[in-house]
Amino acid sequence: MKNQRDKLHQYQRRIAVLTDRETEIARQMLAKGDKKRALLALRRKKYQQSLLAQTDAQLDQLEKLTSNVEFAQIQKDVVFGLQQGTKVLKEIHAEMGGIEHVEKLMGETADAIAYQKEVSEMLGGRISNQDEEEVEDELAALQAELSGAGHELPSVPNARLPESERQAEQQPARTRQTERQAMPAI
Repeated sequence: MKNQRDKLHQYQRRIAVLTDRETEIARQMLAKGDKKRALLALRRKKYQQSLLAQTDAQLDQLEKLTSNVEFAQIQKDVVFGLQQGTKVLKEIHAEMGGIEHVEKLMGETADAIAYQKEVSEMLGGRISNQDEEEVEDELAALQAELSGAGHELPSVPNARLPESERQAEQQPARTRQTERQAMPAI
């Protein structure tokens, strides 16, 4: 279509050249006094001008058709985009499992929340006084175990050893002390 438009533009330029030439011929014939040939040249000019008007009308129609085709191509692209978008949405919905699956999932979530709330209420405020005391006693026992109060070391005897036993006890202690001094520190 664009090639046709270009050809019509070329045809218009040729007709414009021809009309200018016919006008020049009519002037020359009038200057020579040949009125009939001047009139004939003006008639050919008038015919060329009517052809030019027809060409303009055809060119306008061709321009409108070109615009319509370009717009139709844009519409086609939009429709294609809509089709692709719809296809992607359908795939996403299929992956989600449909409305029934979502409703089921929402129901399961609500059930889980209700269950958790029930457990929290039971633990938080519905324990009897006796159960509460037992829990506190268990906590105190755990704290004592961790702080070491539950693991007391045995006491050291206070009685004096006889003199001979004391010397025998000191002798190995001195030997150990000497060995420690002789050993290099690691």
